Amino acid sequence: MALAHANKSHEISYTLDDAMDILLTKLDDAIEDMETGRVQTIEEAWNEIDEI
Repeated sequence: MALAHANKSHEISYTLDDAMDILLTKLDDAIEDMETGRVQTIEEAWNEIDEI
């Protein structure tokens, strides 16, 4: 007999629309940063991506 085991996940799940909203917001922020001369290192950019 096979036993089933369920694990509760604490991860946040997003819909496709939620993901697109997040990506477009990030893009808008990046464009604004470039226009105003605010830049970050590649390490800072990857750290920000990892937080999502």
